[in-house]
Amino acid sequence: MKAVVRSIVFAAMLVFGTVLIGQAAPLDDAKVLSEKAAAYVKSHGKEKGIAEIGNPKGQFVKGDLYVVIQDFNGINLANPMQPKLAGKSFYDVRDANGKFFIREMIELAKTKGSGWASYNWTNPATNKVQTKKSWVQRVEGTDLYVLSGVYQ
Repeated sequence: MKAVVRSIVFAAMLVFGTVLIGQAAPLDDAKVLSEKAAAYVKSHGKEKGIAEIGNPKGQFVKGDLYVVIQDFNGINLANPMQPKLAGKSFYDVRDANGKFFIREMIELAKTKGSGWASYNWTNPATNKVQTKKSWVQRVEGTDLYVLSGVYQ
């Protein structure tokens, strides 16, 4: 009986651990992709950075994970999945719960330089509102930041 209980507990731990690892990897990937994009913009300049981030076949698109670049006024400068958003202001956009999440991202980039922002947004794959966590990374020495996010 004890052996059966131990086996069940071990199996549960294995499944739970796998789920946690599965969730951590995409978050880590989003963070790394944002950090690389910020470094690219810093070293290659704003215009080349915007062009590369906006390229749907560029180095900052990895499957359904991609980077967006915005300025501290909330203006979208490039989104490789939705190029028509370039030039549009998202400063006053609220998430599904009424949160001004872009303002939060701007403040995070300005004050801390980087970090996670959570908000509720419609997942285009499921058409359901889900929590999305995005890594926000300031482009050092500029009024720009990049972000890449994962639905939870």
